[in-house]
Amino acid sequence: MLLPLLFLFAAAGLTGKSPKMKVNTSSCPITYYGQVYTTVYINFTGEHMFVCFNGYYNPESNGDCIKTPNTENITIFELNDDNDPSYWTYLTTLIKSSVNTTTNNVTCSMNFFYSVTQSVCLNWWICLLHFSGFGVKPGTTRQSLDNCTSLICSNTSVSSTSRCDSLSNVTATNRLCTVTGPTVIDFRGQMNSVSDRCEYTLLQDQSTGFTLKANFLERRRRDVSFVDSVTLAFSQGADIQLLQGHRVLVSSPVTLSGSVQTFNGVCLSKDQTGVTANISLNGSPVSVFFDGTTAQIYIDVPVNVKGLCADSSSSSSSRLSSDSSCQQQYEDPADDTINITAVIEQCDVLSAAPFSSCNAVVDPEPYIIACRNTLNKYPAVDGLRCQFLKAYAKACQKITHLFFSTDHPEPICQDKCSDHEFCGDIHGNTDCRCRAIYASQYTEQNRLGGPTVCKDNTASLTLVGCLLKENGIDYNHLHLNDKTCTGVMDPESHILKFNFSSDSCGTEVMINNSQVIFTNAVVTRNSSSDLITRQDKVFIEFSCSHPDVKLMIWIMIVLQSGEWHYSLTMKAYSDAAQTQLLGPNSDVRLNQKIWIVLETNGLDEEVVSVVTDSCWATSGNSPSSSPRYDLITDGCANAEDGTVQVMGNGQGTSNSFSFNMFEFSGKEPSEVYLHCQLQLCVKKNGSCVPSCSGSARRRRSLRYRRGAPALISMVWTP
Repeated sequence: MLLPLLFLFAAAGLTGKSPKMKVNTSSCPITYYGQVYTTVYINFTGEHMFVCFNGYYNPESNGDCIKTPNTENITIFELNDDNDPSYWTYLTTLIKSSVNTTTNNVTCSMNFFYSVTQSVCLNWWICLLHFSGFGVKPGTTRQSLDNCTSLICSNTSVSSTSRCDSLSNVTATNRLCTVTGPTVIDFRGQMNSVSDRCEYTLLQDQSTGFTLKANFLERRRRDVSFVDSVTLAFSQGADIQLLQGHRVLVSSPVTLSGSVQTFNGVCLSKDQTGVTANISLNGSPVSVFFDGTTAQIYIDVPVNVKGLCADSSSSSSSRLSSDSSCQQQYEDPADDTINITAVIEQCDVLSAAPFSSCNAVVDPEPYIIACRNTLNKYPAVDGLRCQFLKAYAKACQKITHLFFSTDHPEPICQDKCSDHEFCGDIHGNTDCRCRAIYASQYTEQNRLGGPTVCKDNTASLTLVGCLLKENGIDYNHLHLNDKTCTGVMDPESHILKFNFSSDSCGTEVMINNSQVIFTNAVVTRNSSSDLITRQDKVFIEFSCSHPDVKLMIWIMIVLQSGEWHYSLTMKAYSDAAQTQLLGPNSDVRLNQKIWIVLETNGLDEEVVSVVTDSCWATSGNSPSSSPRYDLITDGCANAEDGTVQVMGNGQGTSNSFSFNMFEFSGKEPSEVYLHCQLQLCVKKNGSCVPSCSGSARRRRSLRYRRGAPALISMVWTP
């Protein structure tokens, strides 16, 4: 601004007739058209005096200068170090009476004397118009709030005026645009609501390439949207996002304190109420405030802009989202807990004391209607009722400097919530709740998470963290059948994931005809040492099955033999190195060689060995069904089948054998079941390796451990 610039300056006292002077003003820097300067350059050219900020005046340069008539070729600088507060009060009053757009107080000053013409244009960069105290740069336009005329300074320094267009009804006391909940109250005091969950242009200044965007999302209901974030976008430079929890992103998270920080020419600050961004559009200060529920945009002198703040009814032209799914409409059941009469009483307080003292300046009607429309559909939770009171109080404070106390515990989750969550009340505590559309895919099926994902012999189950919280479930108290198997919470998505396999975490495995099914459950940890508990009991059973299995990967059984308690698994491989594990969807050809590995866990191989006593195939799932084909008998390979080879039998706690795949003759293609019976052999005073020497083979006397032999089965489909 011109006039504040000429008065609100500090410099050392100087007097002189030199054609050029340079004055250090770092003790009181000045902001001129958004740029901070700490040096003033004075240059005389006979008829004119130039006050410049980035170098002495030169007709060939592009320096920012103020041109004034030079009557005596002299300028007197004064340093005013008066410590009397009344002097600064007097000077502030004097300047504000001359320049009605000045809002800050004088704390330092520099005086120099000159005369000002009604309209002075500098043919390079500065066009000065003695009009409401504003300077206008060439190629830009400013508007007067007094009579709604546009002041135009062309690139050739020709000044002109025109009537306002998009903001023709803006008055000096209505420079504020408020976006609260789904409602937009524009600069003209008109209001409309956003009914979808898209991103919209609130303010766009095409001459500077600046766009202010707002993104709307649902919360507890799918059919009511709320302003969820605000983005300051520039044609050049990084965008600035104001997010929930008073968070700020400028490419990456920014930590704001009480002091002002500048990014891309935007001054950012934060206090306990929210985040404020101050910018300049064509020399007009613009303030953007966002507290997570309400965005308020204040323009000192409105410029020609587009968007919902210019015209709240322009939703179709202001919508930015390219994905049309954001426009999908939902209709949730009416909330029968809402008392319409109580809503009217709650919202109408904006026209009563103490707010009534502001009603003559800021019309409360749009805020009252916005309050009623929202609370008639949406429950008054998460501080929602107070949101509209705060929005009106903030508007009054901005325009009239009246302050209304609307203290209310506002939900603040900082950076805890993910994209599908919002900050709200959960059982009396502030935490991240699920957004309604996201949650509906689970709640409509009475689930807390996604379906079980089965892959080969492993499975995973995911539970939604915010749904667990809303149901009073602490994920730290959940585990699978095996208490040591707990879920892992993703810190970004807040999804709790359980992973397990068919031989871990207490998984139960069974064979039902051609299906292999293994089952587990998520349950609540129950400690016998706890005298009381505040956790609901949880039991979520899930299973994986493999229909039409061509080859079962492996099976585990748990056995008890005397004091020995161990597990036994059977796995199938397509290579001798046992690296290519065969799964349920693996294709196995007839006459293809496969390798079967029988492995135990929980045995001391220094004391016992495992002997595969026999293995045979049947066409039914019962080990005793017929027909039956033997592969291993008495610990040795079937001599009549030259494809069978037995490796490591009786030498340790695991062994294996191989054979070529086959099917039963004379039958339609059906399942073939492989069964193996194993025994434990004590190594003391004897060998556990069966004697297999061709036709003369015989069974050696093996020291079998007392107890029933282990039986394990596998199935394949030719």
